[in-house]
Amino acid sequence: MTIGGFQKFSLIDYPDKISAVVFTRGCNFRCPYCHNPELVDLGRTGSDTNDIKEKEIFSFLKNRRGKLDAVVITGGEPTLQPDLPEFIEKIKKMGFLIKMDTNGSKPKVIKKVIDSRLADYLAMDIKAPLRKYYLFSVPKTDLNSIRQSIELIMNSGVNYEFRTTVLKSLLAKEDILKIAELIKGSRLYVLQPFVSSKALDSSCFVQENYSDEEFEELRKTSENLVRKCLVR
Repeated sequence: MTIGGFQKFSLIDYPDKISAVVFTRGCNFRCPYCHNPELVDLGRTGSDTNDIKEKEIFSFLKNRRGKLDAVVITGGEPTLQPDLPEFIEKIKKMGFLIKMDTNGSKPKVIKKVIDSRLADYLAMDIKAPLRKYYLFSVPKTDLNSIRQSIELIMNSGVNYEFRTTVLKSLLAKEDILKIAELIKGSRLYVLQPFVSSKALDSSCFVQENYSDEEFEELRKTSENLVRKCLVR
């Protein structure tokens, strides 16, 4: 595993659980609003010389049994890591719940994680309606992989959520509804307003977003297609 960051305590990354968060390095998408730009590739600030060793994480977790409920594996994109299942299995054997975040580009890896019962919670980012995925990925995304991952997750028997980071300049209101149609019937769809802290593309900071009232309108309309929609 190539690990670019480790957060030892979080109350927000795993719903209703106290967790630690592992950030893998490397991503096959280039989302303009990415809030972990240092993890996108090895050439950005935060090079591999600062990567965290697995043994450091396992040592920390060993001493946090009974104090932490879960470990969240995020990134970057975790499914790019060839030894991801083995890494998760080691943590599971320590007694922790696992939440895995993914962009859905590697359905074979997601299937392996599901079939091996390694994940207790899955969160997949739906970047846009499929016709707009070209705005977020390099090289061009296999759209069938996104569809496969959605289907796998919805039929997994594992708790899950789909989520979309929303920036008005990238996603029109009708785009949000197209996404809700894509995941129709799903248990939870989360709309995440872009927050101006850091981003891969600094122009995001000066772009207008939807108002709170507009987000509430989008939430209500999306909830006609999914079982629950919330703004987080």
